[in-house]
Amino acid sequence: MYHNVKTGFKSYFLSFSSGARLEIMNKPEMLDSRNTDSLGYAHFAFSVGSKEKVDALSERLKADGYYESCVLDDEGNQIEITE
Repeated sequence: MYHNVKTGFKSYFLSFSSGARLEIMNKPEMLDSRNTDSLGYAHFAFSVGSKEKVDALSERLKADGYYESCVLDDEGNQIEITE
């Protein structure tokens, strides 16, 4: 378990023999049912092994009609850019 005492953020990584990993995260504000942005899945991440493979998969998805880009700002906020 990773625990950031300052923010209260907690994270667990579960590793599987196939190499897949699952991260389970919790923040204190997630307990507030009024804060619906924090409920449910946050994101999925896939490691493909190299920048070249990320680029190749991105190009394949683009060719198949899926197109968007996501980056993180300096504070860790995800910025999604879509058509």
